Amino acid sequence: MIIGLIGKANVGKSTFFNAATELAVPAANYAFTTIEPNVGVAYARVKCVCREFGVQDNPVHSICIDGNRFIPVKLVDVAGLVPGAHAGKGLGNKFLDDARQADALIHIVDASGSTDNCGRSVPAGTGDPMFDIQFVEEEFDLWLAALVGRDWAKNAREAEGLGQKLEQLLAKRLSGLAITEQHVSAAIHASGLGMKKPVSWTEDDILTFCKILRSRAKPFVIAANKADLPSADANIAKMKLAGLEVIPCASEAEALLRKASKKGVLHYLPGDSSFDLKPNVALNAQQEKALDIVRTLIQKYGSTGVQEAINIACFKLLHNIAVYPVEDEFKLIDKKGNILPDVRLLSEGSTAKDLAETVHADLARGFLYAVNARTKQRIGADHRLKSGDVIKIVSATSRG
Repeated sequence: MIIGLIGKANVGKSTFFNAATELAVPAANYAFTTIEPNVGVAYARVKCVCREFGVQDNPVHSICIDGNRFIPVKLVDVAGLVPGAHAGKGLGNKFLDDARQADALIHIVDASGSTDNCGRSVPAGTGDPMFDIQFVEEEFDLWLAALVGRDWAKNAREAEGLGQKLEQLLAKRLSGLAITEQHVSAAIHASGLGMKKPVSWTEDDILTFCKILRSRAKPFVIAANKADLPSADANIAKMKLAGLEVIPCASEAEALLRKASKKGVLHYLPGDSSFDLKPNVALNAQQEKALDIVRTLIQKYGSTGVQEAINIACFKLLHNIAVYPVEDEFKLIDKKGNILPDVRLLSEGSTAKDLAETVHADLARGFLYAVNARTKQRIGADHRLKSGDVIKIVSATSRG
């Protein structure tokens, strides 16, 4: 699963990326600091089942801290957009092309209004985040429409002559964007264009289809960054009033807390609604002031917003569930004795056999049955899993 960070230039995407991944990439107060996409590992946070089962787990591919499981996901920081990017302005549609494999997108917006349309610094409160939201989504839609509409009439006639379904034609054209035939079919239905012959689709029809397709295949959540600045309050209120899915966010505050936690200054887990200073830690006046500002922000919004945005992308936009595969349903271990060694993010509605496929193709090929570790009952290949399930797979073939 890939989450992309997208937005206008100079809104704090790299700072968000650094805070979420704890990797150091260039971050500066000028446009186009990011040229090539940065790729790192962020983590979705869920309540671990270890405490429910009364075990001390030792994960292999994820992390468990204080009963919270952090599941790795790929995070891609795409270089900033400017109006007209789909037509080559700025660094052009390369920005959009970098985001093509993302399953969901976190749209980083400068909620403080301290950047203009092209990402240049302006006095706080004079920029318009609502315009930024609109133009970034429009750029994405126009980019999709250009891909779909290229030689449209010719390709539509050829597909019709071959008896090829429209869904197949479009899914093939968009296969490099992690867009499926199911996405295409749902967008055609929702647009009302299913009853219209493809050869008669107009440019407006194609754009309408692409807007719906983008919202379904590349869903957005808005991270209203720089929420710690006074000028952000009114803009965040406007976004919410417009019915947008908005997460107030302060990437710099998150980065500060993670660094302080790593140095042993305080106890903090990404996504926590508070933090505690470690005993016998002495702070200077500047450090105390910085932490007081962060504490006030968290009290106001419930968190810094960074972890919340990642979790919303994983679970609300992409409708994932967290499932724990084990090889012993009694001891909850793998072959090496690791307790609750792994957790997999699967789409809602996934089955026991789908889980087997994510572990190893051979397990799915020889699937016999699975066992629910809570009930110790056998379940079949088509049994739909729930978030938090702990499952043993029994197969006629072992892993290769």
